[in-house]
Amino acid sequence: MNKVEWTGRITAVQPRIRLVRSFDERSHSYLGYVLRVEGTVENEYGEFMIAIGKAAQAKHRFRVGMEVSGLAVTVPDPRLETAGFYKVSGLKILNDAEGDPPAEPPFHGEPPDLETYRSRGHRRLDTRTHDAKCKTPVSGVVECR
Repeated sequence: MNKVEWTGRITAVQPRIRLVRSFDERSHSYLGYVLRVEGTVENEYGEFMIAIGKAAQAKHRFRVGMEVSGLAVTVPDPRLETAGFYKVSGLKILNDAEGDPPAEPPFHGEPPDLETYRSRGHRRLDTRTHDAKCKTPVSGVVECR
């Protein structure tokens, strides 16, 4: 498992939840968070997703606008993960986000903890709302505004 260097500015922080379906049964696993980063991985510029654990989020309190860096392993099977990189180490905050986050959507502050996401429950969006307000990038993480 070779680790790659990455650095960039956080553009979104979302929970990393795995949905498992078996016939009519569903279960959710709360794995941590995904950072959407605009920056470089091994000197290649672009937008990429980094999976981090609950403890890393609690320690660093990542939010939109922060400039960060670290090392990560490339996900071996992208069909099984929303992030392209995981098993992160050497996390560093290079610059904190400037100013106060906006009070209305899109929210750029620190996301709630995973227990809060779990307590809110899961709900489906109305199809028209999803089609009008959400985009699904290649990574599979849905972003709604």
